[in-house]
Amino acid sequence: MLDTRELGRRPGSQREVSRSVPAPADLGIEVLHVPEGAPVELDLRIEAVMEGVLVTGEARAALEGECVRCLEPIDDEIDVRFQELFLYDDQVAPGEDPEDDGVSMLEDDLLDLEPLLRDAVVLALPFQPLCEEDCPGLCVECGARLKDDPDHTHEAAIDPRWAGLTALKHDED
Repeated sequence: MLDTRELGRRPGSQREVSRSVPAPADLGIEVLHVPEGAPVELDLRIEAVMEGVLVTGEARAALEGECVRCLEPIDDEIDVRFQELFLYDDQVAPGEDPEDDGVSMLEDDLLDLEPLLRDAVVLALPFQPLCEEDCPGLCVECGARLKDDPDHTHEAAIDPRWAGLTALKHDED
């Protein structure tokens, strides 16, 4: 939560904020995420406007995960930018639910950055993270890592319908 009372409700007033906050749980996708409790560096500019408070910022954090092709660990960093308008409580018409419109709201002049941070980070992550751009992955037959053994091969598979003939050939030898 970030307190915006210092700005008052004077459009044009702004403040720069830099903070390091612990990462919330489940910040990321199944194969690549920011570890829970890891520091997330935030550089924010909060600005009062007529309707509410405009938050513009940047977040940096360490990432952990695994390559979707070879399952090797991935350690990386993410740097995302975001911007969101948080409306004042009194800007919502009676009987209207801002949650239905996807509008962010201030709660007693406090704004919750977690949903904004979560959206920015998750949308910036690659859908299928790779350890290298041209990662060859694993052998589909035995699971060997193809980067470690690029000449890895197997004998051609024998169609089970012809297995009887293969047995006859072995009997002749």
